[in-house]
Amino acid sequence: MSESKKIEFSKQEIERYSRHLIIPEFNIEGQRKLKAAKVLVVGTGGLGAPLLQYLTAAGVGKIGVVDFDVVDESNLQRQVLFQVEDIGKHKVDVAIERLRGLNPHIEFVGYKQQLTSENALEIVKAYEVVADGTDNFPTRYLVNDACVLLGIANVYASIFRFEGQVAVFNLKQPDGSFGPNYRDIFPSPPPPGMVPSCAEGGVLGVLPGIIGSLQANEVIKVITGIGEPLSGKLHLVDALTLDSRTVSYGKDPNREEITKLIDYDQFCGLNGEPMPHQSGLKSVTVEDLQAMRENGNYHLLIDVREPYEYEIANLGGKLIPQQSIEDRLQDIPKVGNVVVHCRSGVRSAQTISLLQEKYGYSNLYNLDGGILAWARRIDLTMPKY
Repeated sequence: MSESKKIEFSKQEIERYSRHLIIPEFNIEGQRKLKAAKVLVVGTGGLGAPLLQYLTAAGVGKIGVVDFDVVDESNLQRQVLFQVEDIGKHKVDVAIERLRGLNPHIEFVGYKQQLTSENALEIVKAYEVVADGTDNFPTRYLVNDACVLLGIANVYASIFRFEGQVAVFNLKQPDGSFGPNYRDIFPSPPPPGMVPSCAEGGVLGVLPGIIGSLQANEVIKVITGIGEPLSGKLHLVDALTLDSRTVSYGKDPNREEITKLIDYDQFCGLNGEPMPHQSGLKSVTVEDLQAMRENGNYHLLIDVREPYEYEIANLGGKLIPQQSIEDRLQDIPKVGNVVVHCRSGVRSAQTISLLQEKYGYSNLYNLDGGILAWARRIDLTMPKY
């Protein structure tokens, strides 16, 4: 961590951090280390909100904030930094304004851009710890690899529905070596669509608060040297039962050495090229579907979402949940145009691939963007969930 011996505090800071200063194991030396520290937080969403709030309140001296997104109404269920009045505003701007109101003694640096292979090393190298609060695999691998190349600790967390996990990757050890990193436990990403994002699969609103707070705790432990950081350990939490467990792992001796940043969208199979199991996938846009409806062109619309999703919003299609598709083949003709849709287009593409490869269908079309695209571009009164 940064040199902290010369760090001094004003009267206001002493009073603000007094509950830290009177902890024997922490005391003023721990607070000096926090004030001297430079932490980069990637993402201001569900995890980033509590993470940023607690790091700011704790007194981390310099905090970088990376996010390219704007506040959306669907964020407000869990991203507690934001309010209704912030909808449409840039998350970085809103976050830093709120955080300055929480602690005026912190230096904030905003990066209103997407972290990419082109800019990651330049941004990350100015910090000593990175806290990854993102929700997609390309950025997780990018953050990990940048931290490994620069010798920086990566405090990781992720959430999905009712479950969360926390770990500390690439932590420098007393002997100068580095602990395991993300690739040691997750050497390669899952196939596209196999693990839904929170936007596709949902997340209990309070879960990011729980996991983001644990993530902030790990950042503070790494900075101050107190306790035992989760290096070589993955901590798992189930919000429904409050059961938790910690899984230990080590370095993978067969893992390829990280020598440079790569194209992470391509690495994760998200470069726009069809995957082998999706070859021959045909699609229509929501504008195409609207024209088919207006012109009376025959088509059958099949919705492969769940019944509870259908109740939220629907296009009037025949509901056949994805998990039931093979039991309902009699309801899916092999002649005529059949348009299949889900929320965003992922599940419907998987369904079409299955039907084409296993049952010989050739008349199926995927609705690009699913019902979300319809709500954004065709029917603006339809809720986006």
